[in-house]
Amino acid sequence: MAKGRQLKGRIRSVRNTRKITRTMELVATSKLKRAQDRVVAARPYSEALREVMADLVTPDLAERFPLLRQPKPAALGGPRRAAVILLTSNRGLAGAFNANLIKEARRRIEQLESEGLSVNLYGVGKKGIGFFKYLGRTLAAERQDIGDRPTVEHAAEIASPLIAAYEAGELASVDLVQARFLSAMSTPPGTVRIRPVEMGGSGRERTGAGGKGRTANYILSPSADAILEELLPLYVRNAVYRGLVETVASEHGARRTAMKNATDNAGELIQVLTRTYNRQRQAQITQEIAEIVGGAAALQG
Repeated sequence: MAKGRQLKGRIRSVRNTRKITRTMELVATSKLKRAQDRVVAARPYSEALREVMADLVTPDLAERFPLLRQPKPAALGGPRRAAVILLTSNRGLAGAFNANLIKEARRRIEQLESEGLSVNLYGVGKKGIGFFKYLGRTLAAERQDIGDRPTVEHAAEIASPLIAAYEAGELASVDLVQARFLSAMSTPPGTVRIRPVEMGGSGRERTGAGGKGRTANYILSPSADAILEELLPLYVRNAVYRGLVETVASEHGARRTAMKNATDNAGELIQVLTRTYNRQRQAQITQEIAEIVGGAAALQG
C-alpha cells in the first residue's frame, strides 16, 4: 500500500490535472458556440444553392459541363486517379475524433483502390497528415494553417486545383472525408462526393409538401448555361467550406465531451484516493494509540 505522503502527492497531482481539463472544457464550450453559429449560417445557403442548381440541371446540360459529367470507368479508358481530401484537427485531446476520421479515410481509400484507381490524398489538419506520413504514404498536398476559423478563401484554395484537374479529365472523382455536426454529442465521420457534382432529383422538378412534383418557374438571364458555369465551381467551393466549418464544430464538441469525461473521472479518482488516505491515516493513528496504551500498561505492570 502506498504511504501517506505518496497518496497526498497523487491527490495533489490529480487535482491539478482536473483544473486543466476543466479549463479546457470551458474553452471548448466557448469555441463550440461560435463554430456552431458558423455551421448554422452555412447550411441554408448551401441547401438553397443545391436546390437552384437541381432546378437548372437537365440531361443535355449535364453532358456539356465537366463537373456534372460522369467520367468513363478506368477499364474503358477513363481517368485512373481519384482524390480524397481528409479533414482533421491540428490538436488532440478530443477523444476518438481524429481516429474516426482517419479510419473513414482509410476505408474510402481502400474502396477506391479496389476499383483499380490510384488515390491522391490531400491532408488538412496536423493529425491526419502525421498519421499517413507515419505509414509512409506520400500526400499530394497538405494544409496545417487553417485553424479554428476556416474561410471561403481557404475552401477556394483547396478546391480550385482539384476543379481544374477534374475538368481536364485527370481525376475520376473527388471525395471529402469530414465530420458531420449533428449535435455537440454526435459528430460521426462521413464521406461526401464533391466531384462529379451529384444533384439528385430529375431536372427542373422538385417534390413539394404534398409529395407531388412541381416545376420551378424561373426566368433565366442570361441563360442556364451561363448561370451553371458560375454556380458549379461556387457549389464545389461551398461544399468544401461547409465541410471545414462542420469539422471544426465537431472537433470542439468532441473535445468538450472528452474533457468533461476526464474532469468527472478525475473527481472520482480524487474521492477514491482521499478515502484510501483517510483509512490509512486512521489505521496509523489507531496503531499509535494501541502502542501508547500498551506501553503505559507495561510500565504499570
